[in-house]
Amino acid sequence: MRGERLDKLLARLGLGSRKEVGWLIRSGKVRVGGGVVLDPGFHVPEGAALEVEGRPLAVRRHLHLLLHKPAGYVTSRKEGPSVYALLEGFPTRDLSPVGRLDKDTEGLLLFTTDGELLHHLTHPRHKVEKRYLVHLLHPATVADVRAFQEGILLSGEKTLPARLHLGEDPTWVELTLLEGRFHQVKRMFQARGNQVLYLKRLALGPLTLEDLPLGAARPLTPEEERALYQAVGLGG
Repeated sequence: MRGERLDKLLARLGLGSRKEVGWLIRSGKVRVGGGVVLDPGFHVPEGAALEVEGRPLAVRRHLHLLLHKPAGYVTSRKEGPSVYALLEGFPTRDLSPVGRLDKDTEGLLLFTTDGELLHHLTHPRHKVEKRYLVHLLHPATVADVRAFQEGILLSGEKTLPARLHLGEDPTWVELTLLEGRFHQVKRMFQARGNQVLYLKRLALGPLTLEDLPLGAARPLTPEEERALYQAVGLGG
């Protein structure tokens, strides 16, 4: 049985897109089992030692991609324009989004091939924080802060306590949720007689966008991956 293609394996391990790792391989910077391999299509024998630019590379089981989603893209494979179009060059067949962002919503969208991690990140029992920047039609109030902390009734069920932070301009607020119901942010403000004009997810658990450009995607760093697994009580 043939092993995984070298370029697909390196992309899955977070060294870049297929195009980027192809350049790395053809430049003679990748060794498999002690020997230089120049063919991106080389099939790596199971258990073979990998080195990239002279450094040993640990083979990880899963791929996790961080996308800075722009507005105008849907979190779906079946509709378009799809967020998967922004992941060109990465192996996407087994990638699933961790939750969804509406078509008009921007911000952090995580993809993973680890189904157990996906379940832990999305199940309300694990209370993984999701932080959003929200622009509102009307200024938010201290009463809104209290109401969000107590929980908002949506479809007959109260939301988990949420933190609403008011800045100098109360039409721009930050909201931290512990769950991810359908259109939750918009529905919570609607229940308070307000309207969301702009929405952006800033953080998911320990992950933030930092300086990732809008529309760009990158693999998680090993440090981010460890922090993510620790946040939901998994060993990784």
